[in-house]
Amino acid sequence: MNTKCGVRRHTLAVVAAGALYIGVHAVVAAETAATSAPVVELRYRYENVDDAAFPLTANANTLRLRLGYRWVFAPSWQVYADGMHVQALFGDRYNSTANGKTQYPTVADPKADAISQFYVACTDDTMGGTLGRQRVILDNQRFFGNSGWRQNEQTFDALSTRFALGDGAPVVRYLYLDRVLRVFGHENPNPLLRDWDLTGHLVNISQPLPLGSLTGYGYWVENHDIATLSARTLGVRWTGTHPVGDSALAWTLEYADQSDWSNNPINQGATYRLFEPKLVWRGTTFKAGWEVLGGDGNYGFSTPYATLHAFNGWADRFLTTPKSGLRDVYAGAEGVIGRTAWAVVVHDFRADESDSHYGKEFDASLGYTLNTHWNGLLKFADYRSSGFATDERKIWISLEYRY
Repeated sequence: MNTKCGVRRHTLAVVAAGALYIGVHAVVAAETAATSAPVVELRYRYENVDDAAFPLTANANTLRLRLGYRWVFAPSWQVYADGMHVQALFGDRYNSTANGKTQYPTVADPKADAISQFYVACTDDTMGGTLGRQRVILDNQRFFGNSGWRQNEQTFDALSTRFALGDGAPVVRYLYLDRVLRVFGHENPNPLLRDWDLTGHLVNISQPLPLGSLTGYGYWVENHDIATLSARTLGVRWTGTHPVGDSALAWTLEYADQSDWSNNPINQGATYRLFEPKLVWRGTTFKAGWEVLGGDGNYGFSTPYATLHAFNGWADRFLTTPKSGLRDVYAGAEGVIGRTAWAVVVHDFRADESDSHYGKEFDASLGYTLNTHWNGLLKFADYRSSGFATDERKIWISLEYRY
């Protein structure tokens, strides 16, 4: 451990001790709903990627095993740990980002053995804190998420605290981030794909309203490994649902401003805008959306710690925002019929700066619940390029077990 990292680890421990004491002192006598239990998860996935930029088609058969245990050792107190093993089956005819097979399209599920989470927590309905390696999930995961779609989950070495100030009062969350362990595997030969050292301060405050909920946030993240990703993001988000007869209207409105921060050597700035109305009618949710990640030709609004697969199409053509920005206009529907969950979405992608057309995409999925432990999924994405990247089709088939 170098001196810089040692100092930051010491600071994390000091801040953690104080914050946990504040949260724990008020809740240690409260009962917790959690009980001690093992965690066993198994997920097999087949992913086929046909990318026009490559002469070969990727065929990835991967298996993830997660084993863990939650130990509730006192009222409101628990320790949790889990580890993951990810491996390829039947050969690896794909570029995992770690196997060197660059003649194939990328399927970012490399072989790995890692401790994914290991933390101590004390929490109830009013206050609490979690210290250690953990998932960080804020709002809809547009800025911070666990990227659970990939076989290697994204987690953070962090302190997270939560303060619920009373009925009708704001819920305040503060998080200190020390490191992010990325989805490319903790054994990846490229150290910048394995993890990044961070100094991050996240504040997220949610206030219930007579109509919906208003969330304000400020995220100050210094990236010690890739300085151009150091950014300050300030934003506001309004969500709500309103019944209309036998149906319901729902909405999300969001705006954020982003600029360079701390050690970032480049003057950067961009805005984020989202408008997403929904209609829930007879068990089906219809949605439309307009999402803009601003860009000026030199810099595009960046969300490197998000659950990126959930946004801007499942083909993952826009994991990094183009420098001219991205305007995603989309519409879709989803619902449940018996044990089957279905969803369809269409996207139209354009540049924010010039309005030039990037391409279109069609996505569809079918999920089936076999029983309380087993679930299956069939998923499809078809991106048709109009000048950005190349045409690409992806097919996924997965089977998952949870104990």
